[in-house]
Amino acid sequence: MNQTFTNASFQRRLAAMIYDSLLLFALFFVAATPVVLIAGGADSPLIKGPFFKLYIYAVGFFFFAWFWTHGGQTLGMRSWKIRVVRDDNHVLGWDSALIRYMLATISLLLFGLGFIWILFDHDKLAWHDTLSKTHIIFDPDYGKKSGD
Repeated sequence: MNQTFTNASFQRRLAAMIYDSLLLFALFFVAATPVVLIAGGADSPLIKGPFFKLYIYAVGFFFFAWFWTHGGQTLGMRSWKIRVVRDDNHVLGWDSALIRYMLATISLLLFGLGFIWILFDHDKLAWHDTLSKTHIIFDPDYGKKSGD
């Protein structure tokens, strides 16, 4: 069974990103709290230094990578019926997830231009989609059991 899917629209992707950002900020809060308490407060050099920022970045990676490697959908993506796949339409491995996450970070840090590119790209691909050889597809039936 070789099914063809359409790439997800900018609007669907944005809605999923907003949903996931709420979950991610809650996760950051939970992950940061014990570190801040152990360090003695937010003014601690440990918290202001690069290691804490790297820790929070890693928490974000594990959030996305776990979902991407286990079915291709974060909770926000599931709500909007989209999922990430490699260009061969298979679920990402941890290596693909790391590359995608790092490139998406760059797309975002460049004033979001890598994401905005979706509006101009014929295939609705962001910069990090193209460079990581992945894409976000609209799949309204994914995860449904047969007979539903």
